[in-house]
Amino acid sequence: MDYLVALASDPTAWAALATLVVMEVVLGIDNLIFISILTNKLPEAHRARTQRLGIGLALIMRLGLLGTVALIVRLTAPIFTAFGHDFSWRDLILIAGGVFLVWKATTEIHHHVSHDSSASDGAVKAASITPLAAIGQILVLDLVFSIDSIVTAVGMTEHIPIMFVAVIAAVAVMLFAAGPLSRFIDRNPTVVMLALGFLLVIGMTLVAEGFGSHVPKGYIYAAMAFSALVEGLNMLSRRAKNKRA
Repeated sequence: MDYLVALASDPTAWAALATLVVMEVVLGIDNLIFISILTNKLPEAHRARTQRLGIGLALIMRLGLLGTVALIVRLTAPIFTAFGHDFSWRDLILIAGGVFLVWKATTEIHHHVSHDSSASDGAVKAASITPLAAIGQILVLDLVFSIDSIVTAVGMTEHIPIMFVAVIAAVAVMLFAAGPLSRFIDRNPTVVMLALGFLLVIGMTLVAEGFGSHVPKGYIYAAMAFSALVEGLNMLSRRAKNKRA
């Protein structure tokens, strides 16, 4: 109890908490885009419940991983060397998660490109995935992002309670934003392809990180923000043309 009181009165602890919350929210954007695209393939009646259940289980998993933070940190220890790089369990997890994300984004892009527009969208979505499969994929990808963010968080602070609060705050933001983002993507089909492009870049970045090539996240998110701005301007242009028509 005395430890928590001392921590609450420490200005550096509050600064670390604010930094971690921002970092977790920014890192959660990738996961949130994936969740929105994935659950939009479900019948509308199941989307919100699947999102809440998937994000809730992801929160439990993240908190459980934080409870084993000492084990997570040891995942960065090299286990073998290949191609001149010392690979750790964290590297292998990032590579596997990146390959999964690249595969998932590529198959979704192929589906949207080759999809017969005369078919019923609702029937295709309903037949393409089940709520259980969606939750499973959400948890698999969240495991990859969680390990990466926890390793980063450990380098920023040694206080476990701060990490717990930051994770809970970030997941709360995800719960709040999942519904509106999912509806926005569903109403704007062109945004889906842009979001899938984001996921493809993020997957390739994870693979590069696993092979020891660090890619500054700032460049990735700046490119994503610029692309989103251009798409937003295109949407405003199309809306203005429709009004004039």
